[in-house]
Amino acid sequence: MTAAPKNDAAKNDTAPSLDALRTTLDGRWADVRQDVRSRMGSFRPASPDLSTEDYRARVLELVRELARTGRPHTGFAEEYGGKGDVGGVVVAFQALGYGDLSLLVKAGVQWGLFGGAVQVLGTSRHHDEYLRRIMDGELLGCFAMTETGHGSDVQHLRTTATYDPATREFVIDTPEPGARKDYIGNAARDGRMAVVFAQLVTGGTSHGVHAFLTPIRDDAGAPMPGIDIGDCGHKAGLNGVDNGRLTFDHVRVPREALLNRFADVAEDGTYSSSIDNENRRFFTMLGTLVRGRISVAGGAGSAAQKALAIAIRYGERRRQFSDPATGEEVVVLDYRAHQRKLLPALATTYALQFAQDDLVSQMHRLQSPGAGPVDEAAQRDLENRAAGLKAVGTWHATATIQTCREACGGAGYLSENLIPQLKADTDVFTTFEGDNTVLLQLVGKGIIADYGKRVGALGPLGTVRFAGAQVLGSVVERTGVNKLPSRLPGRGFAPRDRAQQRRLITDRAEHLLAGVARRLRPALKKGADQFGIFNAAQDHMLAAARAHVDALVLESFVDAIDRVADPAVKALLDTVCDLHALAVIERDRAWFLEHGRLTAAESRAVTGAVNDLCAELRPHARLLVDAFGIPEGWLACPILEDRAPTEADSEPVPSLVG
Repeated sequence: MTAAPKNDAAKNDTAPSLDALRTTLDGRWADVRQDVRSRMGSFRPASPDLSTEDYRARVLELVRELARTGRPHTGFAEEYGGKGDVGGVVVAFQALGYGDLSLLVKAGVQWGLFGGAVQVLGTSRHHDEYLRRIMDGELLGCFAMTETGHGSDVQHLRTTATYDPATREFVIDTPEPGARKDYIGNAARDGRMAVVFAQLVTGGTSHGVHAFLTPIRDDAGAPMPGIDIGDCGHKAGLNGVDNGRLTFDHVRVPREALLNRFADVAEDGTYSSSIDNENRRFFTMLGTLVRGRISVAGGAGSAAQKALAIAIRYGERRRQFSDPATGEEVVVLDYRAHQRKLLPALATTYALQFAQDDLVSQMHRLQSPGAGPVDEAAQRDLENRAAGLKAVGTWHATATIQTCREACGGAGYLSENLIPQLKADTDVFTTFEGDNTVLLQLVGKGIIADYGKRVGALGPLGTVRFAGAQVLGSVVERTGVNKLPSRLPGRGFAPRDRAQQRRLITDRAEHLLAGVARRLRPALKKGADQFGIFNAAQDHMLAAARAHVDALVLESFVDAIDRVADPAVKALLDTVCDLHALAVIERDRAWFLEHGRLTAAESRAVTGAVNDLCAELRPHARLLVDAFGIPEGWLACPILEDRAPTEADSEPVPSLVG
């Protein structure tokens, strides 16, 4: 991989056209994004004054209208009326994040989680009976995984599904209060069926967690016998989504209710699986459900883009204090402090967009209908990348939206100006579809396992050299004397040298990984306190995982720039990439100083370069947010208007169809 060549187009006022920049940012699925814009360009988010019941009813109506557009169908197999475009449908859901995030989440539950589970965990007997009804929005469903006592620890869920060979049925039961299914989208009001994750028991033996299609309401909407349905009630955000609780009291479902792509139970109760190892089977099954996690990362990215579009547009309008030289009030985006708030966040938002697109492409390649048998190694890599990007992306969205709120002052605190709802609706993104801290642990374990394989493959001489490098690194940690160059031979330190940026960020990731692997090595000894050793190094593992994701995100951005043909677009994105990379280095410059990768003078040079880049990108800030292509109807709010609100601002939501 080669670094993007530098040119000076962005250093003068030569800016790319909006269309050219937007086309680059839209990427592979530009037609999908444009289709969503054209269908929903006039859609307005729900009023925060709606009651919970009215809000839920409105979002359900929009889900049904969305189904009639046919857009959700595209991710399913062609034989059921779809197009097999798994990546395209995730991109379409991501675009819904510009509008109402309750609609995005409810649509994601219906077609991504519920429909996706039926598609990837089921077989033809499930596909033939249910997929078309799910695609059409006729059969509304839930994804019943999380329990009150077990959220992230899915492998130890307590709900049971015990096979009864006399009746050829599974008996699904909630054995204790902690096994209640909790926070289940679509459960409180609209869902008619759930994919229930439970421990499969047959012949007195548990075979681990499997998924079962379970009706939860009859056609009239009443709970099915043995099923107790509760309502999670009003939440801090996403109140258009009817989150509920499910409890099962010996509920019987037919043997065929088991989603049996990876395992099955014969009529006599004999269990069989194409994957003998229970752990491998569990993680293979879970890995196929990665689509929801990727969709959450994308939705968070859309919300961050929308907040930045509002804050930067407002920053170009809002004036505060006078310039002594002219006597005129200055727009706040011309202040360095304001640029510092918004422009590094904008640069990282661009970086995450390109990383998200790479992730969606990887998922599309592995999970499209007809992709063939599961490639376990590729699937693990996809799951690790999805976990890391979801964690980093949703944390970034939370921090960015808060920054945008502050950048808009008191106006940003008013619900009519949209940012408060973005804050409320995305807050939970950091903990649903996987708690971010747990997800980074997953990333950490994955990269440590890969690291062990790489070291083991070095051979005796390579291992000796590697060990020597680790000793040298330890000397740097203890003494602060830098023996590991942060720059290429023969070059001085240049903050805007892309090769040096990549070297610093990659070296940090590799050093942290080697360090945590060294700390965990004693856990391999017989009789070692494995939990104690792991727990003591947990903070180190999380830092290594975060650094690993930072390196992946930067590589995605660099690769994207390499593919750009338009010189003006390339130059502008090159400058944005500089700001992103240096903001990452500046954020952790204490580490680079402590570990001898930067001198004090070089650390100050990084900060100076960030300041310079903010000034350089200031004239392009509006272009950069306009390139997201957020329909104006989704940005309409008083903070961006020159006129007072009129009755037209409260017109009914237009149809999504036609």
